[in-house]
Amino acid sequence: MPRKALHWRVFGALLLGAAGVFAFAPFACFPVNWLTLGGLYALLCAEADGARRARCGALIGAAFAFGLFLAGVSWVYVSLSVFGGMPAPLAGLATLLFCVVLSIFPALVGALFVRLASIGRLPRVLLFAALWVLAEWARSWVFTGFPWLAAGYSQVPPSPLAGYAPLLGVYGVSLASALVGALLFEIARRWRSPPAPGSAGRQSRWLTLPLLLIVLTIAGGAALQERRWTQKEGETLRVALLQGNVPQEIKWRPERFVDSLRTYYRLAQENPARLTVLPETALPAFLDQVPAAYLDELRKLARRQEGELLLGIAVAEGRRYFNSAVTLGVAESQRYSKRHLVPFGEFVPPGFAWFMAMANIPMSDFTAGSPGQAPLDLVGQKVAVNICYEDAFGEEIIDALPAATLLVNISNVAWFGDSLAPAQHLQIAQMRALESGRMMLRATNTGMTAIIDVDGRVRSRLPPFTRGALVDEVQGYAGATPYVRWGNWPVIAMALLLVLLSIGKRQRR
Repeated sequence: MPRKALHWRVFGALLLGAAGVFAFAPFACFPVNWLTLGGLYALLCAEADGARRARCGALIGAAFAFGLFLAGVSWVYVSLSVFGGMPAPLAGLATLLFCVVLSIFPALVGALFVRLASIGRLPRVLLFAALWVLAEWARSWVFTGFPWLAAGYSQVPPSPLAGYAPLLGVYGVSLASALVGALLFEIARRWRSPPAPGSAGRQSRWLTLPLLLIVLTIAGGAALQERRWTQKEGETLRVALLQGNVPQEIKWRPERFVDSLRTYYRLAQENPARLTVLPETALPAFLDQVPAAYLDELRKLARRQEGELLLGIAVAEGRRYFNSAVTLGVAESQRYSKRHLVPFGEFVPPGFAWFMAMANIPMSDFTAGSPGQAPLDLVGQKVAVNICYEDAFGEEIIDALPAATLLVNISNVAWFGDSLAPAQHLQIAQMRALESGRMMLRATNTGMTAIIDVDGRVRSRLPPFTRGALVDEVQGYAGATPYVRWGNWPVIAMALLLVLLSIGKRQRR
């Protein structure tokens, strides 16, 4: 292939990737994901039909991913530079390198697709979708994982593909989205190509088959959205989710400590509920540094409602520090400690102490909580708590299921300012509610504090960067969706099988 043509394809992939951000919150135009993935498929097909050089396919895949992540996770720069205190040039370089690392996985998709794509039109549609899903899944656990902006997250309601989430999880939804995108391109390609003499009937059949597959995929997802996999458990529960809106740049100043105490006490006092939830590290101190009299007052507020208060706070045990949620109320105190920590934010990977020395991130050396922590027993419900970034890992959330009847996420995304991160994080929480068949309650410092129903739709939420409480009635749910029972393995096995079949078919050819 001429070098100029490759340059244009790489540039086109970069633009497509950047445009792909509009499929995700806060824009949430879900068909954009179909179009951008279909565009990537088209560019890779052009390479596969031409020079068939795997390294060129890798460049195209990497360019697409670099555009997507550079536009979609630009908030990494905000956290490092604006709030972390890192010099702007170094923060910019770190963000670029982060996007480069994330681009490795789609680069492998491009290289493998070009190498294996000489297997026929319809089989390579399936190959593309399978490779894309395997790359997303690998990105969710390699180097502790970063599953942000997986294609499936763009397909929460009102997308009809959301119906596949309780069966196959976010990666099953990604598979469906990539499949629809590639099929749309195949229809467009055949529609533009004039039929060869005597082949009009064959072309008509080829147009009919991908169109039928698209209709079946979309209609199947829409039909599955009407299916309820879980059942109501217990009575409705009045909850209050508190949003203190304490700016990150002043939160950790010692002179602001008393203001934080007053803010959350007043919000809890003015919004009585049986379950009151405060965000992650709501009080900027270790638990044993908070005045005992203050904790007693919070406990009294909860007991007046015959309920519980869930407080996000750091806990010290000797030389170990935990990012935790502790309960205060009628029952004996319980605790959950975050088990999936954020590299560079909550723990320092080996060999990177020099990097953290250039940033000013309080409490960046936590110890991970133990796996298999039981749900908290609160006001007649079994509550599975997850802290901030943890709800990006669906396979870990379901560890507490089907025992848990409610999901609660406490977060502090003030680290990312007024960026895309809070809205994207809410979209991720919507997917967790869909996968688990549970309501998800989110209490955050600056937004998005929200209540998400079992169908993945946001029932109510507070405006970001405001101080207030979200008070509503919620319902616990029992039972298990297929995803809760089997996790990611069915869709990963399906994707691996498709790739193996493609390899076998190529070898036979």
